[in-house]
Amino acid sequence: MLRLLFTFSILFSAMALWSQQTIKGTIIDQQSEMPLIGAAVELIGIENSLGTVTDIDGYFRLKDVPYGRQVIRITYLGYEALTIPNIVVGAGKEVILQLAMEEAIAELDAVVVTANVDKDRPQNELATISARTFSVEEVNRYAGGNSDVARLASNFAGVSTANDSRNDIVIRGNSPTGVLWRLEGIPIPNPNHFSTLGTTGGPVSALNPNLLRNSDFLTSAFPAEYGNALAGVFDLGLRTGNRDRHEFMLQMGAFSGLEGMAEGPLFNGGSYVVAGRYSFVGLAAELGIPVGTNATPNYQDLTFKLDFGNGKAGKFVLFGIGGRSDIDFLYDEIAEDDLFAAADEDAFAESSFGVLGLRHNLILSDKAYIRTVIAGTSSGNTFTQDRYFLQDTEEEFKAPYADVDNTENRYSLSSYVNKKFNARWTARAGALVELYDYNLSSLDAEEGPDADGDGIRELALAYQFQDQATILQPFIQTQYRFSTKWTLNAGLHAQCLDINDAAAIEPRLAVNWDFAPLQRLTLGYGLHSQAQPIPILLAAAIDDQGTVSRPNKELDFTRSQHFVLGYDYKFSPAWRLKVEAYYQDVNDVPVDPFASSFSILNTGADFVFPRNKLGLVNDGSGENYGIELTLEKFFSNKYYGLLTASIYDSNYKGSDGVERSTAFNNSYVLNLLAGKEWSFGPDGRNAITVDTKITTAGGRPFSPTDLAASQAAGFQVDVEEEAFSLTLDPYFRWDLKFGVTMNSTKRKLTHRFYLDFQNLTDQENVFVRRYNRQTNEVNEVYQRGFFPDFLYRVQF
Repeated sequence: MLRLLFTFSILFSAMALWSQQTIKGTIIDQQSEMPLIGAAVELIGIENSLGTVTDIDGYFRLKDVPYGRQVIRITYLGYEALTIPNIVVGAGKEVILQLAMEEAIAELDAVVVTANVDKDRPQNELATISARTFSVEEVNRYAGGNSDVARLASNFAGVSTANDSRNDIVIRGNSPTGVLWRLEGIPIPNPNHFSTLGTTGGPVSALNPNLLRNSDFLTSAFPAEYGNALAGVFDLGLRTGNRDRHEFMLQMGAFSGLEGMAEGPLFNGGSYVVAGRYSFVGLAAELGIPVGTNATPNYQDLTFKLDFGNGKAGKFVLFGIGGRSDIDFLYDEIAEDDLFAAADEDAFAESSFGVLGLRHNLILSDKAYIRTVIAGTSSGNTFTQDRYFLQDTEEEFKAPYADVDNTENRYSLSSYVNKKFNARWTARAGALVELYDYNLSSLDAEEGPDADGDGIRELALAYQFQDQATILQPFIQTQYRFSTKWTLNAGLHAQCLDINDAAAIEPRLAVNWDFAPLQRLTLGYGLHSQAQPIPILLAAAIDDQGTVSRPNKELDFTRSQHFVLGYDYKFSPAWRLKVEAYYQDVNDVPVDPFASSFSILNTGADFVFPRNKLGLVNDGSGENYGIELTLEKFFSNKYYGLLTASIYDSNYKGSDGVERSTAFNNSYVLNLLAGKEWSFGPDGRNAITVDTKITTAGGRPFSPTDLAASQAAGFQVDVEEEAFSLTLDPYFRWDLKFGVTMNSTKRKLTHRFYLDFQNLTDQENVFVRRYNRQTNEVNEVYQRGFFPDFLYRVQF
């Protein structure tokens, strides 16, 4: 297969003649997003300087750029200078940048040429606390990442993913169901293969990092334009294709699969980019590489973005993602230590995910624009399960044990107007409306009746619903820069859910104070609300006459107040120290109407939502508090480093009033990442890279199992009054990644090869302690051991 891909790339690249590479892109005003005409762009750090200026569209082209990592500096009268380091230039692909400059609020007598490196600053200029940007280069560079943006985020302070089987993001002790995913300004459902309704994670991401532009990750007190989330926000955008020439990429990886990508120009200065992926895990299993199960997962996805350029009616962009996945667990092929299935069951799971949207930008003046996005999204999953039993004759037969069929279609409209009044003051106001169309059904026998007394439970209705719901979220957000030292961000967000008339008004506030050179204090507050997960909100109860009711339908939003204090010190151009302390007060949490330890705050710790939770009330509470440290050395002088440490406590109270640890209270997380690059070959055009990552975290709390009750019931029964009183052993993992990049001397052709040794020490991290029906005991199941991932990419 590798030989076939290599031959294929050579045939295509033979059409291209050798030349130096090009760096190009657009430069805009950060607040108004208007193009900056005549901005000076200079390639620095090379013997013969290269430079150019932007045209009427803010567009620039730097030709004849040497291969390797380069640095450009951008200056413009009246604006703070901008330096972009570590731009990776290869033979196979032109570099396309989308950059924004900030207008200076002090009068300037001349062009400011002092470099301003703000690699950590988010793309959203109104997000100034508990936010950071991440790049595609980082997603592909870090060890153990599996080309997954969610796993990249696990390296950041305050984030925990001590689970090798899924990419659920636990932020500051919150459930992963509290994370908001946005794409091009529109909320999207769970963007993962093998996903389930209401969750936000999965084993394999359906987001292709090769098509993402630099995006934002927010962990607390986020601005007013973000809503219906308690934990954090992934604010993602798709990159624009090359508007001048056609380029291609082929890639193959043990985890990410086989991928092809194409991009190039469209009419009116527009562009296209499209990529498709097909799973390769089946072959990895055939090669003996462990993937956590003997079953073979299949998944495919397609991502595209069509930019139609600027016209009289504004700028239109069409974008979309489509993905599907399926896996069959057959009982006679499943081992007892399988992470996802049992050895006495057949299970068949399918899921789908889709986004189709149209974005429109209309310039109102040189200081204002309107951005509107209309989109449709779809998320669906089916799951059927048969359990095998022995008759008195010792003959084996099977009975249905689960039948789930869920489809959620969502139609979204987002529109806001952005106005830059002057260099100090910018405001943004708009609204998001989402129409949800549900068709949900779940039958489950685990706690169902045994009507005929044969000892086998029959299917019982967990929920069944076909209806619509609408959520409206207006907001207003403003930023005012009092001086070069003081910046205020303030806003108001509101939301209303028509299915039960739940409503919330949420103030947001953040203050930045640059009290000393290269040092900053930040203070933030935010009130955030989130609707209950649909499987909980629409859970069904059936009386003796067969009448269906929904006792949870009137549940109000869960509300959370975030308080954050941060300190940021850039003690050198390439080094950054950041410390944040936070407190989160959570209220109106659904709990049982009688005294118990149950709380919605613990949902997301398993693959499914709690069963038979009816008549819940908003009487629970919780709190999360902690301190986080980030010491980061941005990539320079051929190396980088990142140390993040989080110490926190995450507690809750159920209806019994007892304070307990949540299911996500790991207490501490420590990440250490480092990487080094060596150049070789003519003009240093090729590179060898070594990247490593060490992660350790406290063990997750879990509930002790009542073995006798489990044996009698045939499924796991926990000791409810001792919920989350025990803790798994600490988590540890060491990943080591090697890479080689080869740039052709004769053609526009780049080869990259990575070998990623994950869990290098084969550490036996506990996945779960669960009741095993085959052994009639509580057994430990371990997470994936040593896993050698690889990736080969060719660009031409």
